[in-house]
Amino acid sequence: MTVDMQMLLWTAILCVLQAFPYTLALIAKAGLMGAAGYPQPGEDVLPDWAKRAKRSHLNLVENIAPFAIIVLVTQAVNGANDATALGAMIFFWSRVVMAAGHIHGIPFLRTVAWFVSLAALVMMLREIM
Repeated sequence: MTVDMQMLLWTAILCVLQAFPYTLALIAKAGLMGAAGYPQPGEDVLPDWAKRAKRSHLNLVENIAPFAIIVLVTQAVNGANDATALGAMIFFWSRVVMAAGHIHGIPFLRTVAWFVSLAALVMMLREIM
């Protein structure tokens, strides 16, 4: 398995794991039955850190698709090389940093990490275009 594919797998694992903090916070706050029900409009029982955790998770859900497409196309055209591997590693680790910064509410860290992850995607695209 190439480094690109390994990073895609680790990013998918990160995406799954990011659902746990805010889900557990919801269960702790609303109880199991409350968490299993349907929230009413305007009803938001999550603490601020859990809201940020949820937004971080949803942002990764939005960004994993382009990353996966780039990695899979790279594999399909046998374009994997050191630059695409580095781009994939940068993407993954910037998403880890972004999640931590987002959850902890560290100003500007999530923004910088997001731009780094975007630059990593561009870096990978340049290798296969």
